[in-house]
Amino acid sequence: MAGVARRVGPAAAVAAVLVLTLVGCGGGREDGRAAGTPTSASPTSASPTSSAPTSASPTSSAPAPSSGPTPGSTTPSAVPDGLRGRDVEVIPTTRRVVALTFDAGANSAGLPSILSTLAAEDVPATFFLTGAWARTNPVRAAEIRAAGHRIGNHSATHPNFTELSDEAIASEVLGAEEQIRAAGSDPRSLFRFPFGDRDARTIGVVNGLGYVAVRWTVDTLGWKGTGAGQTAQQVTDRAMAALGPGAIVLMHIGSNPDDGSTLDADALPGTIERMRAAGYGFVTLDELFPR
Repeated sequence: MAGVARRVGPAAAVAAVLVLTLVGCGGGREDGRAAGTPTSASPTSASPTSSAPTSASPTSSAPAPSSGPTPGSTTPSAVPDGLRGRDVEVIPTTRRVVALTFDAGANSAGLPSILSTLAAEDVPATFFLTGAWARTNPVRAAEIRAAGHRIGNHSATHPNFTELSDEAIASEVLGAEEQIRAAGSDPRSLFRFPFGDRDARTIGVVNGLGYVAVRWTVDTLGWKGTGAGQTAQQVTDRAMAALGPGAIVLMHIGSNPDDGSTLDADALPGTIERMRAAGYGFVTLDELFPR
């Protein structure tokens, strides 16, 4: 993080973070939920009344919309107090804006279409990359960055975080950061838990590493694919049902591994069109941070 000396070697970095984390948060799980089952976390402000946040799998007149992706977004060096201890489900704002977010951890089948649509519509977005994806898809990672979109950290290997020790969590987060930076992007200070699997302890460790944990207001479920009976229309309808000031929409760039469908990419043009017709503009998750 800017202003934080963290490149002192992996072991020293992890050890330093763990000392701070153990002081700042409790250890252990909150309860006996099965691993991989998301635990509750309060949003930073009231969620849109039309829909409650959902869990994820895999990998009047509105203000003027953002003029498009802005390269070189300012990245805070510390987690603001108001965002600490939370897995943010909605941007705290009364403005009619929405954040489109895309997770990248499997294949890249839908990415060309997604980037093309975002460019044509002049819409900024936030992409959460795993370190493994960035390492094996450096050209694709560079394309996202070149288009001016915001990059976030989605862990190195996409494990269930509540099953990991504090040290293993630090290794996953810092390892992904190094791999994403090696691919030419900077994921700081945004983090999304794989599978949405988190609790108070894991959020505390991630905060101790300088990252804000960001969940979502709605998961479009496009990742389920046509084989599960999903359609592009249903993807758009689901996103629209959760629309409200500061809504965070979760989508994925990859295709369904069984049927090869890319429903989130296919639905994106219609989703953007309907959101704009409802008076909404688009922002990245940097909107969370004080300016």
